[in-house]
Amino acid sequence: MRNIRRPVLCLVAIPLAACSGGADTVAAGPRTDLRIEIVRDEGAEPERLTLTCEPTGGDHPAAAQACADLAQASEPFAPLPPDQVCTEIFGGPQTATVTGTHRGEQVRLDLSRSDGCRIAQWDGLGAVLPGPA
Repeated sequence: MRNIRRPVLCLVAIPLAACSGGADTVAAGPRTDLRIEIVRDEGAEPERLTLTCEPTGGDHPAAAQACADLAQASEPFAPLPPDQVCTEIFGGPQTATVTGTHRGEQVRLDLSRSDGCRIAQWDGLGAVLPGPA
């Protein structure tokens, strides 16, 4: 019986050792690391937030939801087409600037709520930007 235990133990231990991997073996995807500056009213002090995704972090108050919203969006930081026709509706005095990296690409987007297109662009970022105050 003694001779059988050792080979059986090796047959169990070797596959288990091969399957155990450390965290350093996981390939990291492109990271999102954003700086968000929001001005809620003309002349108001800017509110500054940070947001990281993959892993979720920063001081953004809704970081998990903001990262989930970004993950669902195909091109969340695409500029508006210059010839796009927009409704003349004022959505509020809020402005925002988002800079950093998203999915490994450098981004910079200046936003406002000055017309229908820009309101939709702002709202399209979901929890990344707060709604009007």
